Amino acid sequence: MIKPRILVLYYSQTGQVRQLIDNITSDIQDKAIIDYAPIEPVIPYKLPWKASEFFDVMPETVQHLPIALQPLPDAIKNQHYDLILFGYTSWFLNPSLPISSFLQSKDAEILKGKNVITIIGCRNMWLHGQETVKKYLQNVQARLIGNIVLTDSNPNLVSVLTVIRWMFKGKKEASGLLPAAGIQEHDMKRASRFGMPIYRHIIENKLEELHQEFLMMGAIHLKPALIILERRGVKNFRKWAAYIREKGGPGAVERQGRVTLFKRLLIVAIFILSPLSSLTAFIQLQLQKKGLLQDAEYFKGLGYKDNAI
Repeated sequence: MIKPRILVLYYSQTGQVRQLIDNITSDIQDKAIIDYAPIEPVIPYKLPWKASEFFDVMPETVQHLPIALQPLPDAIKNQHYDLILFGYTSWFLNPSLPISSFLQSKDAEILKGKNVITIIGCRNMWLHGQETVKKYLQNVQARLIGNIVLTDSNPNLVSVLTVIRWMFKGKKEASGLLPAAGIQEHDMKRASRFGMPIYRHIIENKLEELHQEFLMMGAIHLKPALIILERRGVKNFRKWAAYIREKGGPGAVERQGRVTLFKRLLIVAIFILSPLSSLTAFIQLQLQKKGLLQDAEYFKGLGYKDNAI
């Protein structure tokens, strides 16, 4: 039997997305030919981040303003693939800047006509990021046939503290009273359960049925209240992105005061206003429960409609 050929396209600054994909494909490494093509910025983002650089990247991330990327190798671009695994994470409720840059680049033509499974590893909010990716995939005429989402299952404020420690100090491991940052290790290991269904659906030529099996396997967990909170966040980030860019592009001295103000207000929103926002979201959920449950079913699916979030 001819082995199916799978391409793994991904950006993973911390290594978490790559680890997630490695776990998903661990049981099919000897059953398929798997090529890896990391998406690499010409000027890499360093970990740990400097706080000033981390918050300065927000406006361009939110507005999807492309950065320069290393081109994909010709050997990858000229190869036929039965399936592409597209792995990414979210920055500021949007796809990370290297991912949105790739999806707008000439190299994104490799996705044209291909079957694509998106694989998301993030803290907790991924809806707008996935809607953006859906739109770009649609633009390049790719076929989205599945989505797998793994998030940090710790309480919200705990995950905020651990991700701050990870991003700005480079420490992922547990310390003090805080657990390890990112997706929990047992969730990572359990991701291996998705590998054989992927392989089986390729061999049986039934990839259009794969996502329904993913959902039955618990590939996506979505709390309706997060839809409310993410919609609020997306709206505010867009306003701040435009406000900051009025003073110049990335790194411009003139905009640093606005970047600092954004950083301070975001910290206040997370640590002081977050409980109030969660309460008002809960109240809104009770009033709009039917509509939000319908929205949740949409976001778990593969279809795309404008302004869903």
